[in-house]
Amino acid sequence: MANNATLELEEELTAVAETGLYASREAFLADAVHTILAARPDLREAVASKLYEKGSLSLGRAAEWAGLSIEAMKEALHRRGISRQAPEGPSEVKAMARELLKAARRPMP
Repeated sequence: MANNATLELEEELTAVAETGLYASREAFLADAVHTILAARPDLREAVASKLYEKGSLSLGRAAEWAGLSIEAMKEALHRRGISRQAPEGPSEVKAMARELLKAARRPMP
């Protein structure tokens, strides 16, 4: 049955490419993934967490990618049992400071 599903998917992807509405099959797949991620914040968080765990994204970049604050990203990593790998870099420290000052309603120096 999985083989039939794979064949159907291949036929559908080929048909999409043949419509000429996308420059390539990859362009269609990128658009489809982008659309799904936009509709599923839980999936964005899970993917960002996995990319962080693999070392593909820094903490700040993972938070940005997931649409979360840095603190919310830390909580998401903790919920998934992912330990933080390395200290944050200067740009992430600034972002965290900005976030804390914003939460405290104080201007950035």
